[in-house]
Amino acid sequence: MMETAFFMEKVGEAFPFLTDRQREQFLSLGPLYTEWNSKINVISRKDIDNLYDHHILHSLAIARCLAVTKPDVFRLWQDGGISVLDLGTGGGFPGIPLAILFPSVSFTLCDSIGKKITVAREIASAIGLGNVVTVNDRAEKLPGTFDFVVSRAVASLPEFYPWVKDRFTRDILYLKGGDLGPEIAALTGRFKLKAGSVRTWEADSWLNDPYFKEKFVVDIERI
Repeated sequence: MMETAFFMEKVGEAFPFLTDRQREQFLSLGPLYTEWNSKINVISRKDIDNLYDHHILHSLAIARCLAVTKPDVFRLWQDGGISVLDLGTGGGFPGIPLAILFPSVSFTLCDSIGKKITVAREIASAIGLGNVVTVNDRAEKLPGTFDFVVSRAVASLPEFYPWVKDRFTRDILYLKGGDLGPEIAALTGRFKLKAGSVRTWEADSWLNDPYFKEKFVVDIERI
């Protein structure tokens, strides 16, 4: 597993406002996910040793993307009072790391697989995340709208967008890898999205590791 000292150094450099409580919450994730993953497989057992870099840091790439490309929106998340839907959260990614980083933001973590949302709920409770609600349901059954939607590669962009297109008022921030050109072209064409509404940010511009090559934060803005 990535050395937690290196992880905390990387996160502390990017987000210098971290409190001691937030640091403790991040450090608690390693043993908690290791224990839960032995009961309910939410992370590949071959990959659990890479929890901090492949899953937690990857989740926080959304925050780093906002800090670099939209500092005004990043400050909005810091100030709080907004709502975020994490759709297809699985065991809590990217929602739980983001909820630790932004304790004044209200997060709804939703997944259709009950045993996975159990893990997310229990881990959020164990580290005292009072800003997280977990829901075992499908997107189309969720009531209301959210300011932002986050997710991590649960489907192609043209497949994912219809699930949430009427559920957000600001942005979708989607972690996705590979050659995104055809997906973005299909998305913008099929749903007639305005020019400039879809942008990508390279995760390896922050996470300088071969694993993150061709991994992106896709920002779909409602304009």
